[in-house]
Amino acid sequence: MATASPASDFAPVASQTAAPARTRDPRLDFYRGIAMFIILIAHIPNDPWAKWIPARFGFSDATEIFVFCSGMASAIAFGGAFMRKGWWMGTARVSFRIWQVYWAHICLFFFVAMTMAALNQSGLFEKNYISSLNLQHFFNDPASQMVGLFTLTYVPNYFDILPMYLVVLAMMPLFMGIYRIGFWAVAVASVTIWLIAQFDYLDLPAEPWSDRQWFFNPFGWQLLFFTGFAFMRGWIPAPPVSKTLIWAAALFLIFSMPFGSWKVFTWINTAAPDLADEIRKVWPVTKEFRNKTDFGLFRYLHFLSLAYLGWVVAGEHGHRLIATGHGAAAKFWQFLLTVITKVGQQSLAVFVSSMAAARLIGVGLDLSGRDVASVFIANMIGFAMIIGVAYLAAWFKSQPWKSKK
Repeated sequence: MATASPASDFAPVASQTAAPARTRDPRLDFYRGIAMFIILIAHIPNDPWAKWIPARFGFSDATEIFVFCSGMASAIAFGGAFMRKGWWMGTARVSFRIWQVYWAHICLFFFVAMTMAALNQSGLFEKNYISSLNLQHFFNDPASQMVGLFTLTYVPNYFDILPMYLVVLAMMPLFMGIYRIGFWAVAVASVTIWLIAQFDYLDLPAEPWSDRQWFFNPFGWQLLFFTGFAFMRGWIPAPPVSKTLIWAAALFLIFSMPFGSWKVFTWINTAAPDLADEIRKVWPVTKEFRNKTDFGLFRYLHFLSLAYLGWVVAGEHGHRLIATGHGAAAKFWQFLLTVITKVGQQSLAVFVSSMAAARLIGVGLDLSGRDVASVFIANMIGFAMIIGVAYLAAWFKSQPWKSKK
């Protein structure tokens, strides 16, 4: 049996049998909320704001935030069920979530496919919106692709995050079973699966007419998910606030910029051509280590560095994310915190809605043009939409119809 987990800043828990309290960590919801806004921007076609998202300045991006925070949230939502009710009931709890995410994926696909078809049939646009998402194979041969869609052997690139999340969730009962041996066994299993994935032995087919694989290999990305899971369960203690670690993380982020982003590389190429030549020689060597499909090592290190700095900035137990004071600035900060946190709390509903709306916002930009004002208005509409979805989802989850008032 595993020994007791040390208490951590993430999960103030003392024993293996006692589950962490089901309290929302403000850092978890805040940073996951930030990721939702970034993901929306990244999926609006040709959105100029996408040139300034984190992915343009390093190896990791909002996907890492989403997966890591999902691991932490799963430790709260599902990990406790395993500890309180046993392995079978914990597995049942995870299975129910898998069921929800699976149908969210299916419904998202059909809604987006329907809207793309409706735009094509409207006759108002010269652009082929079906082809813009590479969905022509589905419409040309719907019978076989329907089977592929429901069996997850047909996973178009735009719809690839939720299938990855489904498989990672399905691995949770396995890891909770391994944890009976000890945390070291979980760590060895996770790292071993990740290493095997780096050599393309665990690729999953994404479409029957080619050898393309899932863009997000769940067997690589599970390492990040279960890292977040382990932190929140208290299996891994929170790192110390150390000037050495802060400088190491900051310098890694800075020096990785030209190797992780063509945007930064272009700036260096203009400002310092000789340095750019040296970077160009090293770039091919870093290719596999920054690989997004299998979650390369540099992406892991980059995200951990970014997460550590974010953790330090938020303060112990996220106390800096709790607004204090009564001035206008404090009230505005409190408003932002409340809104971003609410979005983070309802991440599945927000994610599915944002993916569905992003294509329609892109259509609006096709009509209006992508000048500064139009882009600002389009993004603000998108932000307002996901905020509204978050509050509406929270309202439904509160089941107000059961209120005695």
